[in-house]
Amino acid sequence: MAASESLLEVSDIHTYYGDSYVLHGLSLSLTPGKIVVILGRNGMGKTTLVRSIAGLTPPRRGEVKFEGQLLSGRTPYGIAQEGIAIVPQGRRIFKSLTVRENLMLPTSQLAKSGKRAPRAGKEWNLKAVLHEFPQLADRIGNLGSALSGGEQQMLAIGRALMANPSTILMDEPSEGLAPRLVQQVQEILVRLRSEGHAILLVEQNLGLALAVADEIYVISSGRFVFHGTSEELSRNTEVLDNHLGVAKGH
Repeated sequence: MAASESLLEVSDIHTYYGDSYVLHGLSLSLTPGKIVVILGRNGMGKTTLVRSIAGLTPPRRGEVKFEGQLLSGRTPYGIAQEGIAIVPQGRRIFKSLTVRENLMLPTSQLAKSGKRAPRAGKEWNLKAVLHEFPQLADRIGNLGSALSGGEQQMLAIGRALMANPSTILMDEPSEGLAPRLVQQVQEILVRLRSEGHAILLVEQNLGLALAVADEIYVISSGRFVFHGTSEELSRNTEVLDNHLGVAKGH
C-alpha cells in the first residue's frame, strides 16, 4: 500500500442506538503516519464514531472500509485482528490483573488467531512497550487497581500497541490527567505517528488536538461542522465559540 493511500475510509455512515439517531452521514479517511482528531463537546457522537468503526455499534447505513475491505458484518474481534486497536474512554484496563497480564492479553492465541503481521514501522513486544513506558516497567507486577490514573492510561495505550496495529482509535486519552501527563500523551502520539501508525484521536482537549493533528474534524449533534488544519481551526472563531465553547479571542 502506498503511503498516500487511505488505511481507513468512513463513507456516509448513519448510526443509531435503538430509535435514537446519533450519527448523521459522517465521512472521513485516515492514512498511514497521520493523526486525525475528532473534537466536540460531550454527547455529540465522538465515542459512537469510534464504536461504529470498531464494529461495537455498527452503522445502519454507509460503509467503513479498512485497507479497501468492507468491515460490514465483521465482529469487533475480527476487526481488531485486521489491525485496528482501541484505547477506550475510561481506559478499561483489567484492575484484577497485573500490568504484565494486561499487556500480554493481545498476544494470547485467541487474540492472535487470524491476525496479520505488523504493518506499522515498529514491531511492539513487551520489551518495546516497557521501554516506551518506563513507569509501567517499575509497576510490572502491580495490579491494575494499584495504578494511578496516568499509569492506567499508559497501560491502556501500551496494551493497544501490543496488538501491533496499523491503526489506533484513541477515545479521550487525556481525560482526567494532570497537565504533565497530558504532555506525555502528546509526546507519545507524535512518536507513534513518526513510526507509521495511523491514529484517530477523539478529544475534548483543544490544546492537545491543535498540537498533534494533521487534520481536525469538529462534530456537533452527529454531524461534522468543520474539517481542516489546526491553523484553520485556530482562526475559525465561530466554530470555536459555537461548537467547542472557546470564547472568541481565546
